Amino acid sequence: MSLLALSLVLASAFGHATWNYWLKTRGGGLAFVWLFATAGCAIYLPLAAALAWHEGFVPTLAQGALIVSSGLLHTGYYLLLDRGYRSGDFSLVYPLARATGPLLTLCVAIALLDEQPSPLGLTGIVTIIGGAFVLTGGIRLRAAAGARRALGYALATGVMIAAYTLNDRQAVATLMVPPLIFDWSQNLVRVVLLAPRVLKDRAALQATWRERRKAILVIAVLCPLTYILVLAAMQIAPVSYVAAARELSILFGTLMGAHLLREADSHRRVAGAVVMVAGFVALAFA
Repeated sequence: MSLLALSLVLASAFGHATWNYWLKTRGGGLAFVWLFATAGCAIYLPLAAALAWHEGFVPTLAQGALIVSSGLLHTGYYLLLDRGYRSGDFSLVYPLARATGPLLTLCVAIALLDEQPSPLGLTGIVTIIGGAFVLTGGIRLRAAAGARRALGYALATGVMIAAYTLNDRQAVATLMVPPLIFDWSQNLVRVVLLAPRVLKDRAALQATWRERRKAILVIAVLCPLTYILVLAAMQIAPVSYVAAARELSILFGTLMGAHLLREADSHRRVAGAVVMVAGFVALAFA
C-alpha cells in the first residue's frame, strides 16, 4: 500500500470520526440526514460540474447502475447509523460498525475479486479488526449491558459499509468514474429517494434546519470529502487494504468519546488502540 494511499485514508479516517461525532452529539432523524445530504449536494455541485465538464464525463449504463445502487446502499447506511446513535453509545455503535464492514469486505474481496493480501498485510488487517473489537469491549460484554438494539443497528450498518465499499470500488477502479463525480451523484440519489418522506413534514424540516444548521453544514462538508478521499485511495490500492486502514477512524472516534464525551474504560480503549496501531504499521509495510 503506497504512502499516498495511506495518507488519503488517514485524512479520511480523522474527518470521518469528526462528522460522526457531530451526528451523535447533535441528534439525528430523517430530516437531519436529508438536510446534510442536500447541503452536501449544493456545496459540491460546482466542483462536480466543473470536473464533469473538464473530463467530458457522461455516465454509461453500467456506471449509472453502480451510482444508483451506491445511493440506495448509502441511504440504508445513514439511516441505520442514525438509529444506532439514537439507541446506544458512540463508543459502541461507531467502532463496531466500522469493524464489521472491513471484515466482510475482506472476505468478499478475497473470495470474489481475487485479491490476495500478503501474509504481513493480512496480519495487519486482522490485527486492526481485532483491536477494534477489543476497543468496544466485546459483543458479549456490551450485549449483557442491555445494548442489544444498538448492537443490531451497528452490525447492520457494517453490512451496508461492506456492500457499498465493494460496489463503489468497482465504479471508481474498474469503470473509472471520477471519485468526486461518483460521490456527488450517489448523494443526489439519496436526496431524491428520501425527499418524498421528508417533505411531508415541512414544519419539522424547517425546525431542524433552524436549530441545527451549523451541524448540518459541518457534516455536509466533511461527509462527502472523507469518502472522496477513500474512493481516490481505492483507485491506487487494493480495496481490502483501504477498507482495513479506514479502521483508524475508530482510534480517533474513541479519543473523541473519551475526552469530549467523558466516556469510561480508558485502559481498555488504550489497549485496543495500541493493537490497531500495530496493525496499521504492519499494513503500511506490506
